Amino acid sequence: MNIALGIEYNGQAYKGFQRQKTFDSVQERIEKALSRVAGTEIETFCAGRTDAGVHATGQVVNFITDAVRPEHAWMLGTNVFLPEDISVKWVKQTTDDFHARFSATARRYRYVILNNRSRPGILSGKVSHYYHGILNEKAMHEAAQCLVGEHDFTSFRAAGCESRTPWRNVHRVEVSRIGDYVIVDITANAFLLHMVRNIVGSLLEVGYERQPVEWMAEVFAGLDRTKAGPTAQPDGLYLVDVTYPEEFGMPKNTNLGPFLLL
Repeated sequence: MNIALGIEYNGQAYKGFQRQKTFDSVQERIEKALSRVAGTEIETFCAGRTDAGVHATGQVVNFITDAVRPEHAWMLGTNVFLPEDISVKWVKQTTDDFHARFSATARRYRYVILNNRSRPGILSGKVSHYYHGILNEKAMHEAAQCLVGEHDFTSFRAAGCESRTPWRNVHRVEVSRIGDYVIVDITANAFLLHMVRNIVGSLLEVGYERQPVEWMAEVFAGLDRTKAGPTAQPDGLYLVDVTYPEEFGMPKNTNLGPFLLL
């Protein structure tokens, strides 16, 4: 059987989603919990390999197993063996050809910035704190529109990125404000290593009016990572949704980030 799961996690305690030999990861915790429920070793495949400190409300994984369990037993049983900062939100038995990564047609990330002189308390580690003055979110939104479409994203690609191509298709980017919070919302077919955080780092330069709106397009066209802004903190980044063809019938995630910003 091919089983898909919707996963939510707080990434603060983990060195990213992907399983690692020497560091704690979200994938390792999920696989250990699933293996206890299945009574055999389980290997999972994910939609997005989030970095250390990055969160998810809409991660999707799948695994193949011969173990027969009701969907609610997979969800409730796995959650019993997971730490409090990782939770299975839904379970769905799916077709043999479904793959959490390769079947996905789009991923959506939200980056949440607290733009206030005082650092976060309750949301510490769950939002990024930037305050060198009030951010101009309208200028950030305007600057970000040059990213929409299929382009070479070398300017926002991390040095350690192992992707075979820097080309990605960004479907939409929106920058908005809710009180003291500025939210960068971006959807694309796929993302490069640190791509969202590098984009946000450059948009912050525009938001603080250190650079004009047009600078973003110039940096983008230059294909030189060193000319762009610094990589933004991981704390405020959330994988909030993954899109699949309708025939798979995957549930749509409605939790798009911290509860204050729904």
